[in-house]
Amino acid sequence: MLTAAARRRVAALRQRRPAARLALALWIVWAIAVWNVVFDHTVVVAGRHYIAAADRAAFSVPPQYENMDLWMRPAIAHGVWLASAIGGAIAAAGFLLVRAAERSSARHDADGQVAPCA
Repeated sequence: MLTAAARRRVAALRQRRPAARLALALWIVWAIAVWNVVFDHTVVVAGRHYIAAADRAAFSVPPQYENMDLWMRPAIAHGVWLASAIGGAIAAAGFLLVRAAERSSARHDADGQVAPCA
């Protein structure tokens, strides 16, 4: 029983529409994951630069203070823009590639043969 239900679900995912939706969802998940990684990396690098600058300022004569906001606010803005550009590019590429694969699959289904590559 359980095996038959699992086989039906897998067979349903092999149809063109559900497979395209699943592929698009996976591209979106990947774009979100990359957005998070890029943003986090940008903020971590800026934090390391701030710590190094604060260390240099603290041990200078006379000791000075580095304002964290002056370092981190531009880094956060830069991180949001950079991560959004990269994540958006991945999502757009995924959308275009899934559409192209769906059209190719539709031609394949309509002809009953593999469409020639142009």
